[in-house]
Amino acid sequence: MDTSIYSIVYEEHGNPSEVLRLEQSEIPAPAADEAVVALKAAPINPADLNAIEGKYPIRPPLPATPGFEGAGIVIEVGAAVKNVSLGAMVILPHDVGTWREACIVRAEHLIVVPQGIDPVQAAMLKINPMTAWRMLHDFVQLRPRDWLIQNAANSAAGRAVIQISRELGYRTVNIVRRPELIDELREEGGDIVLCDGEKLREEVAAQTERAPIRLALNAVGGESALRIANTLAPDGTIVTYGAMSLQPLRIPNGLLIFKNLTWRGIWINKWYDNAATEQRMDAFRPLFEMAKRGLLRTKVEKAYPLKDFAAAVARAAQGKRDGKVIFKLGD
Repeated sequence: MDTSIYSIVYEEHGNPSEVLRLEQSEIPAPAADEAVVALKAAPINPADLNAIEGKYPIRPPLPATPGFEGAGIVIEVGAAVKNVSLGAMVILPHDVGTWREACIVRAEHLIVVPQGIDPVQAAMLKINPMTAWRMLHDFVQLRPRDWLIQNAANSAAGRAVIQISRELGYRTVNIVRRPELIDELREEGGDIVLCDGEKLREEVAAQTERAPIRLALNAVGGESALRIANTLAPDGTIVTYGAMSLQPLRIPNGLLIFKNLTWRGIWINKWYDNAATEQRMDAFRPLFEMAKRGLLRTKVEKAYPLKDFAAAVARAAQGKRDGKVIFKLGD
């Protein structure tokens, strides 16, 4: 086996276009409990760029390789490895740095992907779809035909919420900032798609026929979060998982006193750290099944080879993209 690989590396925090470089290194033989994984795909997520900039809670020792998410093929295993076999496609843990051709991982931390799932899609199941799944299950006990509302509905996590909710029978009110996204998200299964604005509460009430909404999902913060919170029924819950506007949450006293709203947050990395292996697999099984049936799919705008990392990260940092930017590796 050729043990020489290329990785993207940074030695200091800063602008990704300035601090990243491509480095060639040797990958050692795996220890008894380790596996060597050849990467097939790794997305560029906002959290990856934040980590490079030094703005993310996780700060690996430097020099470091970015990438919280990725999938690949097991090409070598240590003598004691029993849970994965050669040739298996696996999802990598979030602490190995996936922007590289291959890596060594403790085999017990790998998630084996069933056959029939495209490696590119497998590489993007761990963060956004799993965040969507947890938000739909961990905060409010939803029943079929129940309504939920979300902002940033065109994001990868927002689209996963639409796709999973459709499969589970939940109805979604989806808030976007650009009118050209309305028809697209309706075609993907969004029951109601509206542009954000000052009259949002009245528009939501009219289109849902004033049905109670008990769950709101917030990836924006600021005024957008307040507007979706105002659509909630008494005793509803708003879950924050992002802050795209870079504006803090503003919680009026009345929403606490008179509506008794609950404000929660989720960080999927922390869920993985706390979940037992069987808990993680129980959550992945329905996601795998949906992915195999083509019901759960992350939109990709463009795939780049590793050597074109500068163009890839520049594009990923821009707004108004038509899907994820990913690294595609191997044959």
